[in-house]
Amino acid sequence: MPKVPTLPTLSISPQKAYFIVAKARQYCAKDGLTDPESGSNASDDGMRSILEDRKDDPVRAELVSVIHDLNIDEQIDLVALTWLGRGDGGLENWDELRAEASRAHNKRTAAYLLGMPTLADRVEEALSMFGHSAEEVEADLF
Repeated sequence: MPKVPTLPTLSISPQKAYFIVAKARQYCAKDGLTDPESGSNASDDGMRSILEDRKDDPVRAELVSVIHDLNIDEQIDLVALTWLGRGDGGLENWDELRAEASRAHNKRTAAYLLGMPTLADRVEEALSMFGHSAEEVEADLF
């Protein structure tokens, strides 16, 4: 009988990671800014129509707070999960990904992660490689 490979242990719980996924989805689902002086088309208004990105965004503030409140090992795992989810390696490379995330760790983890428009997808993809799903986490909560 073939030996089943042991999955690496995560420092961040799937519940915390999926909470960040949910908040990242909320953060990325923004309305467009309205400019009352805009032209009739994008070229008339200098292509200034952008998604809302206000400094007082409560979802952004909550997400930054949650990431800052993670301990260092959890922050390192979260960054490594994003790299795993974007295809920078597989589970067999987890130790290397995590080591690189540890070397790169600094006080700007939240800003780095929020700069990724696909943060939620990357983390969710990586968590699925670990055998976790949002449905499993939701079932644990109820």
